[in-house]
Amino acid sequence: MKLKKGNCVELLRELKEKSIDMIFADPPYNLSGKNNLTVKNGKIAVCDKGDWDVIKDIHGFNEEWVRECLRVLKDDGTIWISGTLHNHPSIGVILKKLGLWIINDIIWFKRNAPPLLSQNRFVPSTELIWVASKTKKYYFDYATAKRINNGKQMRNMWEINAERHITKHPTEKPETLLERIIMIGTKKGSTVLDPFMGSGTTGAVAVRQGRNFVGFEISDEYFNMAKKRIENSLHCGLNINDNYQDFVRPQLNFVFVKKAKYAANKLKKVRNRLVQLAV
Repeated sequence: MKLKKGNCVELLRELKEKSIDMIFADPPYNLSGKNNLTVKNGKIAVCDKGDWDVIKDIHGFNEEWVRECLRVLKDDGTIWISGTLHNHPSIGVILKKLGLWIINDIIWFKRNAPPLLSQNRFVPSTELIWVASKTKKYYFDYATAKRINNGKQMRNMWEINAERHITKHPTEKPETLLERIIMIGTKKGSTVLDPFMGSGTTGAVAVRQGRNFVGFEISDEYFNMAKKRIENSLHCGLNINDNYQDFVRPQLNFVFVKKAKYAANKLKKVRNRLVQLAV
């Protein structure tokens, strides 16, 4: 496990070429400081996520960090980039410009997305996740994707509720989302990189699933938060998906599997509460 605080572009340059198996990136959306409104503690508030979310040349910044990510990514590795309409056009153009093979665009649907304040457009309740690779020969665990989807082919529309909240980070991703991505995009012992570590969701899930993790974060507050969370997960060693998926055989009856899932979800709530107390 390697965690470093600082500018991700500078820290990426310290990594060896082709040393990373999978990258998950949730870059700044550049929404803060533009009089955008949001809901905070049930009240209308100006969107201010912090200085890290204010970037003058967002397209130039995106191309810079994506280029460095590609340098450290293995030829059979994949990069997963999450975002919304505010930054995804930029990311898509860059991926095509740099000659990447775009595998999928995953639509992440959040049924519990907050209501719209302005009442002049549709309620934003999705994020898009680009999945790309440097070559057409990349690692993708199709069998696991099918197994955790009740034996059916997994589609590119994922319904996963937004996190409510393990930590105080304003754009925290749910562990369920990263559990799925890491299980499908890597194998045990692989190295996962998150250049925008935030509250440490990617790292917490990666180490719990037996992967190596490299994470960068520019904010002092969030770096310390992520470090503590990932270290707790490293000692925990609990993977919710493994609790029922890896030892419940397909021929066992459906009721048993449902009960196992219920128990696993209960364990997840307990684990999240323990993480909250530790932070």
